[in-house]
Amino acid sequence: MAGFSAGWLALREPADRAARSMDLARAVLETAPADRQLRVLDLGAGSGSNLRYLLEAASERPPAEFLLIDHDPALLALVPKSPGIETRCMDLATLDDRTIFEGRSLVTASALLDLVSSQWLHALAARCVESGAAVLFALTYDGLIGCSPEDPDDGSIVALVNEHQRTDKGFGPALGPDAAEAAARCFEQAGYRVQRSRSDWRLAPDDGELQRLLIEGWAQAAAEIAPEQARVIDGWRDRRLAHVAAGWSEILVGHEDLAGSLRSDS
Repeated sequence: MAGFSAGWLALREPADRAARSMDLARAVLETAPADRQLRVLDLGAGSGSNLRYLLEAASERPPAEFLLIDHDPALLALVPKSPGIETRCMDLATLDDRTIFEGRSLVTASALLDLVSSQWLHALAARCVESGAAVLFALTYDGLIGCSPEDPDDGSIVALVNEHQRTDKGFGPALGPDAAEAAARCFEQAGYRVQRSRSDWRLAPDDGELQRLLIEGWAQAAAEIAPEQARVIDGWRDRRLAHVAAGWSEILVGHEDLAGSLRSDS
C-alpha cells in the first residue's frame, strides 16, 4: 500500500480543509437519524485529518463513534486518544474482513479512491451496501493540474504524472484520474443516490513548502515513467521551483468530494 509521511500529511491538512465541501459533508451526515449515535468507519485514516474534519461537521449531533483503519501504526499513534475513537492497524489491500463494516452508519475516506483499483472499489461498494452505510469520500484526485506562470513542458509532465497515478499503489492498477467518475458510477449502480462537489486545491505563493514538495514529487513520478526524459523533467522542476522561491507560483490541483446514501428502493 502507498505510504505517506506524517510531515506530508500535516502540511497538506490546511489545504485539504480549505478545499473540502462542508455542505456535502453535513448533507450526508443529515441522512443518518439525528437521535442515534453516528458510527463511522474511516479507511486509510493516517494521522486523523478526516476525523478532525468530520468532528467539526458533526458538532451538532450526539457524540460519534469512530473506527480509524490504516496500515501504518506510526501514523495511527498520532491520532488523539479520546472516548469513542478507536484505531486499528490493518492492511486494506483486500476488504475480506467484513466485521469492520458491521453496524456502521457512515463509511468514509480522504484522498484514497484515486489510489485503488476498479476491483477494490466495487468490493468497497458491496461492503457499504451490506452495512447499509452512507458514504463520504473526499479529495479524490481527478487529473487536473494547473500551474502559473505557465511552462511549455507543463502538459507533458502532467501527462506523465497521470500515467504514474494509474500504476499499482498496493490495491491493484490504480484508477488515478478516473477515480471520481468511476466511484460515482459504481455507487450509483450499487443503489446509492450520489452527490458530487469540487474540492480543488488552490495553492497561493504563501503555500510555498507544499508547492515545493508537490513539484518534486511530480518530477520524480514523471522520471519513473519516462527516465529517458530526465533532462527535460529536471529542467521543468528547476524552473518551477524557481517560481516558488520567487513567490510567483500558483498551483491548482483538481479533486472531487463524493457523498452517497442508499436509495429507499435498494
